[in-house]
Amino acid sequence: MQVRGMRAQLRLGTELSEEQVLELAAGDVVYLTGRLYTMRDQAHLKALQLLRSGIGLPFDLKGGTIYHCGPLMRGDTVVSAGPTTSMRMERSEPEVIERTGLRGIVGKGGMGQKTAEALVKNGAVYMEYPGGVGALAARASGKVKRVFWRELGDPEAVWEIPVKDFGPCFVTMDAHGGRMRAGLQ
Repeated sequence: MQVRGMRAQLRLGTELSEEQVLELAAGDVVYLTGRLYTMRDQAHLKALQLLRSGIGLPFDLKGGTIYHCGPLMRGDTVVSAGPTTSMRMERSEPEVIERTGLRGIVGKGGMGQKTAEALVKNGAVYMEYPGGVGALAARASGKVKRVFWRELGDPEAVWEIPVKDFGPCFVTMDAHGGRMRAGLQ
């Protein structure tokens, strides 16, 4: 049980159930293990184009977690994977959440009201990862298994990255409408 005002430190998989997400509260600190899909601006737009046309995505985000990041790669090895500013995805994130069943988003700098409403409506959570610690993220990352939409360019491609104890990720927008300013930029 979590005591109000205390930060819970949790170790979770990147595949999240609605029940797990509903247990999270703004202020919790999360370490993730599993697979993250990197998604920046162009990947969000391409995903929506495919979803709206009924084609679907070549990867399954249902219950999954995305990371707003354009990793620096050397072959299949992550050299650096710092977060990118999440607000850039505000115009498309609510629809991506709705259409995919996405449960977790990791990024930098918070998101806007439309995403906050989509998190509550769909049982999802937004977590901030500290900017400037791309090497720390790389240490938590394994060899990339798959990459999608490389034609968008390496920073905009979707990289499926296995992670172990990826964090700290600070819950700053929860599925209950709770918010917390992490001040991590």
